[in-house]
Amino acid sequence: MKYSLIIPVYNRPDEVGELLASLETQTLKDFEVVVVEDGSTEPCLNVVNEHASRLALRYFGKQNSGPGQSRNYGAERSQGEYLIVLDSDCVLPPGYMQAVDDELRREPCDAFGGPDRAHRSFTPVQKAINYSMTSFFTTGGIRGGKKKLDKFYPRSFNMGIRAGLYRRLGGFASMRFGEDIDFSIRIFDSGASCRLFPEAWVWHKRRTDMKKFFKQVHNSGIARINLWKRHPGSLKPVHLLPAVFTVGVCFLAVLLLAGLSVVGYSLYGDIAASRLGDTGVVLSGWTIAGILTSAVALLPVVLFSMLIFMDSLLRNRSLRVAWLSVWSSFIQLTGYGSGFLRAWWLRCVCSRNEELQAFRDNFYK
Repeated sequence: MKYSLIIPVYNRPDEVGELLASLETQTLKDFEVVVVEDGSTEPCLNVVNEHASRLALRYFGKQNSGPGQSRNYGAERSQGEYLIVLDSDCVLPPGYMQAVDDELRREPCDAFGGPDRAHRSFTPVQKAINYSMTSFFTTGGIRGGKKKLDKFYPRSFNMGIRAGLYRRLGGFASMRFGEDIDFSIRIFDSGASCRLFPEAWVWHKRRTDMKKFFKQVHNSGIARINLWKRHPGSLKPVHLLPAVFTVGVCFLAVLLLAGLSVVGYSLYGDIAASRLGDTGVVLSGWTIAGILTSAVALLPVVLFSMLIFMDSLLRNRSLRVAWLSVWSSFIQLTGYGSGFLRAWWLRCVCSRNEELQAFRDNFYK
């Protein structure tokens, strides 16, 4: 058996069914599927049984411990030469396994990963969230399958690794969030080779609404500081950009409120003064200054929103998705940035030693 596909699942029976159905259509069949139920209250065993006759499929149930430990549980019981970990909310195109096999035959490596895309059946919110997670203007395109990256850090929604290396490194750490980046860093630190497989892409549903998406990216921002504490050299300038964006948006919001306050107060005085004279309303210097201040505060936000709207419109061909992409992009950047700043304050300024997480309950809820 060359490949073992490890799929942790928590309360997602319908999505697991879609993923298993897509595995049945693979043109390359040399793989087993290991489904690990992570203490779900809505188990997927019945769904798994529906596909058991058409796949080399095994199912395990365990107490809830998070996705990382569930992947380790499945890896311990796998038989493949390579392990491929997938999120349960992914769907694979028919050529996925063949693309992985072709890349490994062309240029063998120890670990690899692929990008993700939005399927045409996804909801407008899911397409907007996918845009904000893969766009150059929000994440630099680092999750969109760019070939020019000097190092590619696989993420757990679509990650492969030699089984021997996985076990030698101890698999995923017990971190609740950021465990896949931690694992990728340890892969590189071990001297192993790791590559992006551009054609081994998946359809990834991500979150289903903006509230869940905010929870996810906020925890990701926190995880970046936790990772920096574990791996001091892992923090790069690009990781600071969402925090800078968040501070900038807050500053512009304060500037806008100040400008509007000045306009409201001084314009009332201008109107009162005009009633005493024979001419129309004459704007005072304070009123004009307030209007200009408000315009300066709004201009960067409007320009960024227009940029996101037009780029998403060109990519998705949908006005609704483009509009939602503006909201999801602000959520992605400020959610991550606020989590990053929160963890930096608590761990670096207040010297709290324990790893943080904002949403201790499962953020899929």
